[in-house]
Amino acid sequence: MTSPKSPAQPTTALEQEIAIEQAHVDLVYTRLAEATRSARQVASEGRSLFQSDRADFVREEDGTGLYERDVFAFQSAKRLAVLDAEHEGLVFGRLDHTTGEIRYVGRIGVRDGDYEPLVIDWRARAAEPFYRATPTNPMDVVRRRVLRCRGDRVIGVEDDLLDGESAGSELVVIGEGALMAALTRARGHTMRDIVATIQAEQDEAIRAPYQGVTTISGGPGTGKTVVALHRAAYLLYSHRRRFENGGVLVVGPSLVFMNYIERVLPSLGEDSVTLRPIGMVASDVVRLRGERVDEPVAAAAKGSLRMVQVLRRLVSDPLTSTPQELRLTLRGDVLRVGSHTLERIRRDVLAHHKLNQGREAAEAALLKALWRSKPADLDLEREEFDDQVSDTATYRMFRNAWWPTLSATQALARLGDREVMSRVADSVLSHAEQEAVSASYRQQLDWTVADGALLDELVDRLGAVPESEDDEISLFIDTDEEVNEVVTTMDRLAGPREIDPFAEAHQTYAHILVDEAQDITPMQWRMLRRRGAQASWTIVGDPAQSSWSDAEEAERALNETIGRAPHRHFRMSTNYRSPAEVFELAAQVVVDAYPQADLPTAVRSTGIEPELRVADGEGLPAAAVEVARELLRQVEGTVGVICPPSLLAEVGTALRQGGLQVDQTRVVAVTPLQSKGLEYDGVVVVSPDDVVAESPGGVRTLYVALTRPTQRLVTVDAAPGAIWRKSLG
Repeated sequence: MTSPKSPAQPTTALEQEIAIEQAHVDLVYTRLAEATRSARQVASEGRSLFQSDRADFVREEDGTGLYERDVFAFQSAKRLAVLDAEHEGLVFGRLDHTTGEIRYVGRIGVRDGDYEPLVIDWRARAAEPFYRATPTNPMDVVRRRVLRCRGDRVIGVEDDLLDGESAGSELVVIGEGALMAALTRARGHTMRDIVATIQAEQDEAIRAPYQGVTTISGGPGTGKTVVALHRAAYLLYSHRRRFENGGVLVVGPSLVFMNYIERVLPSLGEDSVTLRPIGMVASDVVRLRGERVDEPVAAAAKGSLRMVQVLRRLVSDPLTSTPQELRLTLRGDVLRVGSHTLERIRRDVLAHHKLNQGREAAEAALLKALWRSKPADLDLEREEFDDQVSDTATYRMFRNAWWPTLSATQALARLGDREVMSRVADSVLSHAEQEAVSASYRQQLDWTVADGALLDELVDRLGAVPESEDDEISLFIDTDEEVNEVVTTMDRLAGPREIDPFAEAHQTYAHILVDEAQDITPMQWRMLRRRGAQASWTIVGDPAQSSWSDAEEAERALNETIGRAPHRHFRMSTNYRSPAEVFELAAQVVVDAYPQADLPTAVRSTGIEPELRVADGEGLPAAAVEVARELLRQVEGTVGVICPPSLLAEVGTALRQGGLQVDQTRVVAVTPLQSKGLEYDGVVVVSPDDVVAESPGGVRTLYVALTRPTQRLVTVDAAPGAIWRKSLG
């Protein structure tokens, strides 16, 4: 009888070490499955806590049952979200201490049945040596091991021997460095976390105190963004009550960028964070997408603090249909309030009230003016006089026309009228700026990135539009916003709450993370400040990549935002993304125009120089297709085709007609601003001269485009003698 074939035994040191680690990883996943089953049972029990067939009213004694049921459902759903997350590489690290203790490090903490740790959460203090220990300061660690996993299978290990004197003769050390292996992996359409390969200078920024302002700077490819996201996850872990209750807002440059980073925080065990591109930060007070970018002149004007004065004048500027005087008849007598009195009342009320909350005060002042204008022989007491005047159709029609409620979108759209623009922007904006801004609203299809801050300013100055008393109350939450609180049936049936006229319309947060901060305009800093007046901040940026022209004005706005809060700064000095050959070219270009650029050190070399091509007679779109097809054969990951806004549609069409389905396979066509914060294995930069000409940041925007590739860079010019090449010598 033939005995069953036994599993193959490990034959090499590497296979033996992988088998050891696989046994522990199997134990962790088994325990995780048990915890998931337990959480599902709790959720089931929570749903069965209270059952009712009442659909139109709730008795007082039923309220407690409804509340308990909803809280059970909410808490169990949160726990299941963590346990059910796709934890690629759940266990990624191991520390062998001088005491003989072994600690495993992973994305979330997992304990066995006796509550002993099987995996330590990477954000815990006990995990710090995994990121900070060095041979000169081993922090009681003999060996640091990185586990490379695919799903729940261990496929490789990489070791660092930190304390050779404490290492026993039987200790196995394998590999040549996990970081460089990770850097050479092909890129996909979403950002990967770096939790297994965080370096010491990055870890210091991640674990910095939360109070005040933490600034993270560094050139392209230094990992500023992913370090900041890991910092957000660390703060939520270390100060859960403060930041989960108060909220964390992550702001990035574009919707493309937010889609790129959206999986990083969930992969680290955190999903209670609000992600918004800068053009949609104001979506909590007004409906907008804010993806379109203005022409440079309009964008510069809309971003400037001069717009504060323009918008203040706009709010005070009466509508063209506003009546110039009030004339009504009461008991045969004609009562009149002239234009000068009406202007004075409007001015006085707006000095103390927002327009949409000032109607009651304006009406009281108007009735007072009418009372003073009444004939002496009109025999009425003041209260009776006010009642009779208020009941007349003439008065009601005048009041509604003279002091209408006005939304922010209605107010901003008025700037499309050249006469209104001239009145409110005279001596503030130049004629060219007035025309550019006004034209952007006459031609508007949707709101632009810059408009979000202007609409937010107007909401702050106008106040919320009062709800009509006839509005029906829905039992359902009719908003596009994420809701992170328990909302019970009792809450929905309780009816509308009285609106506090002094309450702010916008959401506020306990921590705000701003990425690509060098592009935030002064008006956008004002918008962010409203949401973080009491917040701590993480601010990430690189002035050399700025698309905002007036750095001094932006700096003043930033200083007003953060005030005198404690401030700490971290500089990321190593470029992990760009091959040295690519970064050398990009550095030559930016230094020629911006000598003070912070240039990091590129640590990788591919031996492949960037290619500078000319489209010749085939045209730029056709040349872009040809290069993209070549790059797809040369790299395993994504290919980015970066082109000026004027060519984006044409190039995208050419790529699709050439059989390259943009956004569906490995090829993506984007503008330079959309490419900020992103990376691709291969990059085609189409017409660099037009990139410079069409971007507010000029050469600095071209610098962004040139530093996106992780492997290969090709530029395509329309003809020889391109201006941008002069900086290359």
